[in-house]
Parts: sequence; structure tokens; C-alpha cells
Amino acid sequence: MGNAMDILRERGFIKQVTFEDDLYKAFDQGMVTFYTGFDPTADSLHIGHYIPIMAMAHLQRAGHKPIALMGGGTGMIGDPSGKSDLRKVLTVEDIDSNVAHIRAQMERFLDFDESKKNCALIVNNADWLRDLNYIGFLRDVGALFSVNRMLTAECYKQRLERGLTFLEFNYMLMQSYDFLELNHRYGCILQTGGDDQWSNMLSGADLIRRKDGKDAFALTFQLLLTHDGRKMGKTEKGALWLDPEKCKPYDFYQYWRNVDDADVKKCLGLLTFLPMDEVNRLGSLEGSAINEAKRVLAFEVTKNVHGEEEAVKAQQAAEALFGGGASAGSIPTTALTEADLAAENRLAALVAKCGLCKSNGEARKTIQQGGLYIGEDKVTDTEFRVTADMLRGEGLLVRKGKKAYHRFQLAE
Repeated sequence: MGNAMDILRERGFIKQVTFEDDLYKAFDQGMVTFYTGFDPTADSLHIGHYIPIMAMAHLQRAGHKPIALMGGGTGMIGDPSGKSDLRKVLTVEDIDSNVAHIRAQMERFLDFDESKKNCALIVNNADWLRDLNYIGFLRDVGALFSVNRMLTAECYKQRLERGLTFLEFNYMLMQSYDFLELNHRYGCILQTGGDDQWSNMLSGADLIRRKDGKDAFALTFQLLLTHDGRKMGKTEKGALWLDPEKCKPYDFYQYWRNVDDADVKKCLGLLTFLPMDEVNRLGSLEGSAINEAKRVLAFEVTKNVHGEEEAVKAQQAAEALFGGGASAGSIPTTALTEADLAAENRLAALVAKCGLCKSNGEARKTIQQGGLYIGEDKVTDTEFRVTADMLRGEGLLVRKGKKAYHRFQLAE
């Protein structure tokens, strides 16, 4: 098995790293204990967490030991990184409930078999932060931080313009202290995470080096962005959650089935466990053949998140809608331009205009009676709006009743 750094780099994970040559040697010399932090601001992880989780899984498969750090303590402050407003402060009860849900999701991706030396651990920083002696913390840790340097950190720049609370200003110290504690308790020498955490991660590694004179490293991963820099994982319904109650496996599958052609190879490398030879083969397909790669991508990511049974169901449902009795060639299709959508994007008006319903009034009545569907989802809002993103790829398949279909696609 190759060096873990080579594995991550080949698959497209690595964005920034400290002391790269030294970390490479550490991976060669034996098991490296590393951690990634997850603040429990909701009762589920979403697709933005998926890249760090997949990287953790690849590192564990390469023989290294992952720690998933739950922010039961830092979650009471909130990370200002990338946020223009103060986060909602959660109660202890909310945080503890969210941690329990996230822990259950983690077990799908990491190996927690205690008989193995590199078994994954789930640790909660509430264990050392909630009862922290603040005076002692300031003397032992705070004295090692330069306020001038902190103010130059990217994670604070945006907030400085609108107002940064002292509560949030403490976040960097708290996260750095997490790394120090994990180093002392478990021999953890590496923090990994999304590239938006770079400033905080640098300060943690620096704290260990300054306080204890020991090696410590930071490694960030690419954020999940489209080829033109837009954030992936946003849908009309909101974030692409990993919880099937928040995002149905079918909807999850369809999201990846409809990614842009230019993003398929990157997603296959980052989001699946497929060998890179297969990733390269699928990623090189062109024209209509790229649909094979998209089907594989959608199935593999859904299988990882929801299990193989749900992935098969989602794939079969998609094929039944876009193939089978309602084959792609037999479905009436309307191509809409972005200008068309700017003029009128209400679904009720569009299904009336295309003839699926006889009039706007009938379309609204059909929605009110629960007879109009997008995929497997019943449309409940008579003012439902169609966006251009919904029409990309295979388009938006609308069904009236059991057998009447119409597809809307984005005109090229």
C-alpha cells in the first residue's frame, strides 16, 4: 500500500499542508493518529462534511487511526469561519442530542472495531471544555497566542467588518486547545479538515510545537465545488443532508445523477472508493457515454451514505421513471431557456402551457389534490418555482397521476 499522502493527492483531496516532507515521512514510518472536528450545529451531517469523512476513511484504510471529534464544547460558541453573522447559540441538550445522531452516522463510514490497532474513535471535546478553568486556560494557552496575528486570520476578516464578538474570538483558542488535548491523550499529531479551517488548524499545530516542542501537522482538503467555483450540495429544498429523513435516498441519488459533465471525474475521485483506474476510465467518457459514469457515481455515493439496498431502490426508481414504462423516448419534452424561466417559472403555469394540465386552474387543483409529482415527491405548493439548475442533465420529470409524464429540460 502506498503512502497515504499519495493516495489522497491522486484522488484530489489535498489543498494545503504544513511541513509536507516531514508528514510524508511520518506516514511512511508507521501509524499516524489524526483527527477531524465536527461541530454539532444540526442533528445530521450534510454533504459538506462528506469530503473530510471520505478522507478519514481512506487514511484509515491505509493503516492510520482516525479520531472524529464532536464539538460538544466548541459548539456552544460557534465557529465564525465563513459566516457573516453570529451563529445561533444552542443549548447543552440540543448539542448532546445532535452529537448522538452524528455519532450514529459516522459508524457507516469508519471502522470502530476495538480489536484493531487503528480503530476509529469518537471523542467529545465537551469532556475537557465545559468545565475548563478559564484563568488557568488563559495562563497556559492564551499567553501563547498573538492577538495581532489572530486578527490577520482569514476566518476573522469578514466578521471584523460587521462585528466580531469576544465569544467568537475565543473559538480559535478552543480549537487549538482541542488539538493539544488530543495530542496529550491519544498521541494525535495531525489535524485534517476542510480548507476553510486552515487558519484555525495552523494555530493548533503551532500551539503544540510552541508549548511542547513536538511535531504537529495540519492538512486541509478541497471544498466540494463545481468546475466553475460554485458550492455543490445545495438543492431547491436546502442542504444535501446525509439523513434519509432530511433528504430522501432517491433525491440524493438524483442529485449526483445530474451533476455537470465537467464535475464527474472529480466527484468519482473524491466521493467514491472506486479504484483510480476506474475513476480515470469513467471520467474520460464523452458525449452521451458520460451518462454511464453519472449512473455509477450516483449509485456509489448513495450506497456509501444510505447503504446498498437504498442505492438499488433509488436506481430502480430512477430507471422506472426515465426508462421502463415511461421510456426517455416516449416522454414529451419541453426545452426552456433561462429567459423563459425569468418570464414564468411557476410549475403550475408550465404544466398548463405544455399540456400536461388543461389550464392553470386545473394545474393548481391537481397540486391541491396531491396528483402532481416531481420524481417520487408530491408537489404540495401551488406556487412551486422551477429553477435552471433543476433542468440540467436529464431535466425535471413531472408526473400527473400514475401515467402522464412530461419532462422539462434546459435549452442549450
